[in-house]
Amino acid sequence: MAPDADAGKSTGQRSDPFAPLTSQLLPVGDGHEIYLESVGRADGIPAVYLHGGPGSGCQPDHRRLFDPERFHAILFDQRGAGRSRPKGRREDNTLPHLIADMEKIREQFGFKRWMVVGGSWGATLALAYAQAHPARVSGIVLRATFLGTREELEGAFLDALPRFYPDLGEDFLGVLPGEERAQPLDAYYRRILDSDPQVHGPAARAWHDTERILSEHAPGRVRLDLASLNSSRALPATPFMEAHYFYNGCFMKPGQLLAEAGRLAGIPGLIVQGRYDLLCPPATSHALATAWPDAEVRLVEGAGHSLYDPSVRDAVMRAIADLASEITP
Repeated sequence: MAPDADAGKSTGQRSDPFAPLTSQLLPVGDGHEIYLESVGRADGIPAVYLHGGPGSGCQPDHRRLFDPERFHAILFDQRGAGRSRPKGRREDNTLPHLIADMEKIREQFGFKRWMVVGGSWGATLALAYAQAHPARVSGIVLRATFLGTREELEGAFLDALPRFYPDLGEDFLGVLPGEERAQPLDAYYRRILDSDPQVHGPAARAWHDTERILSEHAPGRVRLDLASLNSSRALPATPFMEAHYFYNGCFMKPGQLLAEAGRLAGIPGLIVQGRYDLLCPPATSHALATAWPDAEVRLVEGAGHSLYDPSVRDAVMRAIADLASEITP
């Protein structure tokens, strides 16, 4: 464990109320160290924020989802993501590993229970953790429910993509050789995970850029820049971790999170859902809420998937604040 020089400073000593109270690298075993930071006040409502991807990492802006006068929030970069080390490592990196890491973090801070907040892949991890450790969860706030299933990925990339962006859909398929287009998701996973940069580079860039367009309600561009797929620019990190998890079924049984939603009984939940989310559509949040009667879906009209849509961001902040007023310490 290696706290940095700012560890232990009190909120009152900081000009920025969203600056970390503490930050450190926490050894979690298997050669992994995960970066984590705490924000808010040390005696505040315990909460943890789970980033998406998998593989993206937390951003300073995520701290601002939590009122620093009310919360003691923990943000961490999952194995291989962000500032965690070794960066990009996929060995010993599965959903059960991430759940175990969360328990280590909770114990590190001495929290009996905490509010769990996550969006997209972060929602997947939030649900999996809560189903594994329901007694440790005081409440759940989700954005853009993703249950980690093959059906959801096919719905986004094989249904919504060609239906709403047919030209982009052709670009996405066109990156693959003709004989691989019958099963494009599997072909992309294989290519992204291939050790040859000439194979994984174009596939990773195409996957990343396509996913980015699908995540935005009003994207700035709606086609792939095919000429840039073989460029020397730095590769995005998330496609490699996503391919690792998606190729392995997110390390869950098919339909596991919905089938085991009964384990969430008694845990209050708020689900923020963009009406026009093409990656994680409203039907998924509706199905989850049907299986989890303690949850309420809050639809955001005129919004898509991204947390950086102002209306979605406001709804998430409001949900976190509202749930905090409901939960018992």
